[in-house]
Amino acid sequence: MMPALSPRQVQAASAELSSSGLIRLVSEIDDHGAIPLRTLSCTLADLTREQIRQAIGQADRLGLLDRSHAGLGLTPAGGGLADLYDASARWARRHDSPAPVCDFAERIRHTFALLGETSSDPGLTAGETDAEFGRARRLLAEWICTHQPRQICGDLGIAA
Repeated sequence: MMPALSPRQVQAASAELSSSGLIRLVSEIDDHGAIPLRTLSCTLADLTREQIRQAIGQADRLGLLDRSHAGLGLTPAGGGLADLYDASARWARRHDSPAPVCDFAERIRHTFALLGETSSDPGLTAGETDAEFGRARRLLAEWICTHQPRQICGDLGIAA
């Protein structure tokens, strides 16, 4: 059984993992495979060089990147985060959250904000919304418990 997480842990993880650059980098690698370093600025053309540099630094600190001869790929932690991003975006898209027309990263940031707000009290109506949102919450909790990056968990600890 997975230990319960404190609301502060979920909020900290939601905030740490909601960077637009990180979302773009992880999602692009997940969708298309390893990205050669020399093509990063072309592949992530909507990001500045500084945003790309920050995203790579953050991904390295979180243990998300595998640097192979093919370029930047994802570690198991990166793949798990990509799955979490996909589940979050799917829930948000299905519920027009935060708006009917919205980009992928904004949907994820909005869902993560909701996950952080509702970490101790589900407060959603019964039915499909609960199941989908609950899956995103479960994936976030599993990711935290499995990978426990110090930047997220720090000295907050895991609630018993």
